[in-house]
Amino acid sequence: MSTQTPDTDTDDTDPQAERMARKEARAEERDDASSAPDVGEDAITLKVFRYDPEVAEKQEPRFDTFHVPREPGITVLDALIYARDTYDSSLTFRHSCRQAVCGSDALFINGTQRLGCQTQVADLDDSETVRVEPLPHRDVVKDLVVDMDHFYDQMHAVEPYFSPTEEPEGEQLQSRENREKIKMSTRCIWCGACMSSCNIAAGDNEYLGPAAINKAYRFYFDEREDDERQEERLKIIEQEHGVWRCQTQFSCTTVCPKDIPLTEHIQELKREAVKQNLKFW
Repeated sequence: MSTQTPDTDTDDTDPQAERMARKEARAEERDDASSAPDVGEDAITLKVFRYDPEVAEKQEPRFDTFHVPREPGITVLDALIYARDTYDSSLTFRHSCRQAVCGSDALFINGTQRLGCQTQVADLDDSETVRVEPLPHRDVVKDLVVDMDHFYDQMHAVEPYFSPTEEPEGEQLQSRENREKIKMSTRCIWCGACMSSCNIAAGDNEYLGPAAINKAYRFYFDEREDDERQEERLKIIEQEHGVWRCQTQFSCTTVCPKDIPLTEHIQELKREAVKQNLKFW
């Protein structure tokens, strides 16, 4: 489940001169993209991963460099939008709300999973050069866009919804104390940053992953979930590729843009699984 680009066939029958011409064309294209208008001496150097499987000249992964004017409060997403609108309209990345709610702009920024809209350039350890890559351990569709289908499949595998075994009688109320217990788990925005940072998920394609297990936590500990449904949900997460695969590395907790204590939630579900299986003779 590593970040990778699809294999492409190479035509060994092309003449050497044609291959050199293509190489020079790519170099000229990158030079044109990086030749900035007057952005000032304090410009941000933005190095962006590029890959386009549908264009022959761009099937080889590379980095393009753009120069972006430094402005107070500029985010990495702002810089990407500037680069796209000013230099290269084919630069592709996801974004929507720009308020750290939609989760669509999770990226690998200066070696860490972050939300582009939430990351101010001034807050980075190296604010002079910003390196932006797609999320690791995901297939790259184009440039900074990765295939999220597997992530969504894992999220849906824990059945993230109420499904009572019997029709409830009347309104199902939740106490303030119970709401407080599960509050943090409800903040997940499905960005996939935690899954991308998880070494276990990188090596085990069937591992549910921290985001999915956190979603199971949100419903398992909700007092409105009936006992039978709660037991069914626990069986889902205690299987071979569930909570027991977590090695408590805390990488998921570290990169979560919503500060959800993911590792703690996974450990709490482990304890629940142990208690469920305890037998006294």
